[in-house]
Amino acid sequence: MRDRTDRPGAPPPAPPLDDGTAERPGHQAVGETAWTRALTLIEQADEVALACHVSPDGDALGSMLAVGAVLRSLGKKVVASFGDRRFSVPRLLRFLPGQDLLVPPSAFPAEPELMITFDSSTLDRLGLLSANAGKAREVVVMDHHPSNTGFGTVSLIDPDVAATAVLAEQLIYRLGGTLDRDVATCLYAGLVTDTGSFRHSSTTPAAHEMAARLVATGLRTDEIARELWDRSPFGYLKVLAAALDRVTLEDGLVWTSVTHLDRASYGLPYEEVEAIIDVIRRTDEAEVAVVLKEDDLGAWQVSMRSKGAVDVAALCTALGGGGHRSAAGFTSHDSVETTMNRIRALLPRKA
Repeated sequence: MRDRTDRPGAPPPAPPLDDGTAERPGHQAVGETAWTRALTLIEQADEVALACHVSPDGDALGSMLAVGAVLRSLGKKVVASFGDRRFSVPRLLRFLPGQDLLVPPSAFPAEPELMITFDSSTLDRLGLLSANAGKAREVVVMDHHPSNTGFGTVSLIDPDVAATAVLAEQLIYRLGGTLDRDVATCLYAGLVTDTGSFRHSSTTPAAHEMAARLVATGLRTDEIARELWDRSPFGYLKVLAAALDRVTLEDGLVWTSVTHLDRASYGLPYEEVEAIIDVIRRTDEAEVAVVLKEDDLGAWQVSMRSKGAVDVAALCTALGGGGHRSAAGFTSHDSVETTMNRIRALLPRKA
């Protein structure tokens, strides 16, 4: 791939193939057999269909677009999508390059020759595209969630890396691709999203080393940060105020809800309320934070955060979802009261 940065000099060096995490006790990186199989399938495929999870975040969409851009530069026919009924890139991610690769679910191959999924721990998380994955000849699953069910025919799954973007970068180098500024922007968005701007426990030396490689391409970290965290419509403040007005603290748990009516009053799309959990979880008196967000179809999308003592991934998996030890979620079709009672029943009781 041609390096399109404005900076002189060679592109950043490739990372070590174990991504630097082999130093961690008990770490099991993706095996070479899986990498070789994935590369062979890509080489043989006439078309590669890429998909990430519904309501994509920076890691899901960024990883997918980065790999898609490199595959296209290598001469592959590429199509990319995510399975939301209302197909629209979240406003916070519309700055990402490469979105001309995206097509709505209706235009996605019904029976892909080769499908690669990004950041999706279960088949259900692909939404409308789960049926396409079920009919695909081969499905390469690229993910870092410990709760991944291994639903593909090839698993590039490593729960010890900071983000799916780490695996995407590995794939790019193994394909013989290089990083230009556009590709690096997509990967950087994924890395900073899932490390919480390098504040989460998933931030390893390897994560910082990857960030250095990406920044060396000439991307603007200040502009990316502003797009991801420092912009919101005025209506968000009103909806946040409503959520804070009904926030409840009880025995180490802090929680609130955001209704469809809250958002509709200000014309606020669902994806704009994702960050409310980051405000609620700051509560000193609570180990676990929960935000229930009513989507446009009336279901409650539940986000959970832990400060480390409680494994919310295990809790959410028991409720049909998944995620990481300190950040997870699930979907509920019950009332707020019933949903919260189900959560309370699974939370560990204090001695």
